[in-house]
Amino acid sequence: MAAELFHGYGGGLLGVLGGGGLPRYQREGDVRIARFDEQIPNLIDRAEAYSHWVARHLAPHLGTLELVHVRDPWSALPVLGHRHKVVYEVNGLPSIELPHTWPHAAPATLAKLRDLEAHCLAGADAVVVPSRVIADCVRRYGIGQDKIHLVPNAADPVVHLCDSAPENVRAGVGRYVVYVGALQRWQGVDVLLRAFARLADLDWLRLVICSSVPERRARPLRRLAERLGVAERVEWRFTLPHHEVAGWLAGAEVSVAPLTACPRNLEQGCAPLKILESMAAGTPVVASDLPVVREILGDDGRLVAPDRPAELARAIRILLEYAEAAEAMAERARTRVPSWSESRARLAAVYRRV
Repeated sequence: MAAELFHGYGGGLLGVLGGGGLPRYQREGDVRIARFDEQIPNLIDRAEAYSHWVARHLAPHLGTLELVHVRDPWSALPVLGHRHKVVYEVNGLPSIELPHTWPHAAPATLAKLRDLEAHCLAGADAVVVPSRVIADCVRRYGIGQDKIHLVPNAADPVVHLCDSAPENVRAGVGRYVVYVGALQRWQGVDVLLRAFARLADLDWLRLVICSSVPERRARPLRRLAERLGVAERVEWRFTLPHHEVAGWLAGAEVSVAPLTACPRNLEQGCAPLKILESMAAGTPVVASDLPVVREILGDDGRLVAPDRPAELARAIRILLEYAEAAEAMAERARTRVPSWSESRARLAAVYRRV
């Protein structure tokens, strides 16, 4: 999204979260990158400090600024009410996301977040969403349909196995099913581990988990794998570069997206890149039967009731046993995937409209 913005306007400023040894300021061609790296323990305090940081960075440019693209209310709040246009891209809403990170968040705090979200959505000139499910969620804030624009997540086709693919063979993994993504509870990785335990008779099969988060966050799930007796058949890979993830996806028998039936996935929705990239790789997909998943996969994936390990295991087993049908399904799915060039063109049209 940022690449399209800067392509259309000949450069600009990218303000993002920092840390991990990245520099606070950086320049890449016509793009200046500023990273917020203050270490503030309280989440809300940190978010508000970030909002003030955004305001300070934009203040010198308010006379010449044409367009600001934001992805959260704390970025949106300081940029509303000026002469420039604001495009608000909604991939998630803190009032819905926060209870999954902090289950004891006070109802009053969540209500304030909803008010903040409503204010920012109403003040934006356009709202961009990656799925119709999220569009429905935004409409419940009173935002008119003419202001909401669908710019779907995408994946570019995998035309050959990446250089990382031979590592799969060298590591001795053999045939495997794969999960790609983070490890939050709503991702359903615990359900996948319980399903994999029901495939114990397939002793040649491995489960590869390509986690987008550091190894320390996998400790509870690794303990669960030990209790289920599958730890020795689970291969963990952490924070891999994107091309290596593509290699693991392309070499898998089946890619699994076991999303849970929680408000985060049902009321707000999502647009899982793991499903789109699996489809682009020509890998059969087994996923939870949720509205946003049906929107992406249609009938070209194996959908199962969420939070049901037995059904998930059965679906994986069927795709393994009927390989030709699974391959044909995956080939149909490959044709459904929008490319990033298509999605960028849609975003450029939103910029032109505002």
